[in-house]
Amino acid sequence: MEEVVARGLWMYDGIAPTAVHVVKLDYDFWYEIGAADGDLEPGEVPELNESGHLYYVRHHAGKPFWPDSQGFHTPAEAIAAAESVIPGPVEWQ
Repeated sequence: MEEVVARGLWMYDGIAPTAVHVVKLDYDFWYEIGAADGDLEPGEVPELNESGHLYYVRHHAGKPFWPDSQGFHTPAEAIAAAESVIPGPVEWQ
């Protein structure tokens, strides 16, 4: 299940408000893509946190869900990753 756990807003080029989201999934998105494509290494397993979730950064909205990052074990890690690639401050809600 997909759940937005943090919404951020930053100014693209200083003038255009642009959204960024941290999304919680109850599966390892990239593991599932590898499994569907037959690209997993022998013994490779999903890298979920102890609660069975991962957090991803998404710079766009829409369906189907497609993340713009690797999976992170905590929302704080995902927020830090988002802020590291955005060229300006993010206002989180």
